[in-house]
Amino acid sequence: MDRDNSGVGVLDKAVAILGTLESGPHSLAELVSATGIARPTAHRLAVALEHHRLVSRDLTGRFILGKRSAELASAAGEDRLIAVAAPALAALRDATGESAQLYRRQGDVRICVAVAERLSGLRDSVPVGSALTMQAGSAAQILLAWEDSEKIHRGLTNARFTAAQLAADRRRGWAQSVGEREAGVTSVSAPVRGPNGKVIAAVSISGPIERLGRQPGRVHAAAVVATAARLTEHLAKKN
Repeated sequence: MDRDNSGVGVLDKAVAILGTLESGPHSLAELVSATGIARPTAHRLAVALEHHRLVSRDLTGRFILGKRSAELASAAGEDRLIAVAAPALAALRDATGESAQLYRRQGDVRICVAVAERLSGLRDSVPVGSALTMQAGSAAQILLAWEDSEKIHRGLTNARFTAAQLAADRRRGWAQSVGEREAGVTSVSAPVRGPNGKVIAAVSISGPIERLGRQPGRVHAAAVVATAARLTEHLAKKN
């Protein structure tokens, strides 16, 4: 039997849809193209998954993973990334002296799923659960930069960064932003990859321009990249 085929066709197709949505929002046509499932079947299954909250819709009507997916992962203790993020982010905060965050993309926003706040002084405070824009900030750049060209083109609409910036992010393996998301705030981010090589999260540090300067990556990129690499390695070992 094919390792990707359980022999229960409807279940295999539903799983294929969920796996496709792992990389971000998809229209029905994009789901059909990515999965090879016939359009009427793909639509029927996506709507059924939506009924069970495993699939939802973004503001433009595209399909995205639903909240039930995260609830199940949390209940099963499957989310190893968040489990190991706390000590990794604390170490990054201590190494850089700045607040550290872990972001995941959910549809048209990015969610802060873990954080280690700077212990004193002026800091960029992002509470766990905060939904931030995908149109600005170094973490948004990271979560978009390794998508396919069509998704990048769509994601650049109204974005405060450019395709050239995303290309630079891919070449060096990290991104920086200065006043993109919020005036006076700068940040540095790097990608965390799942066992399949896909970018699944972004590790970031952020703080005031007065302290980090206008080229924060020059000082802090190495520490951020090393933290992201350690999380990536942990996921690979546990696969």
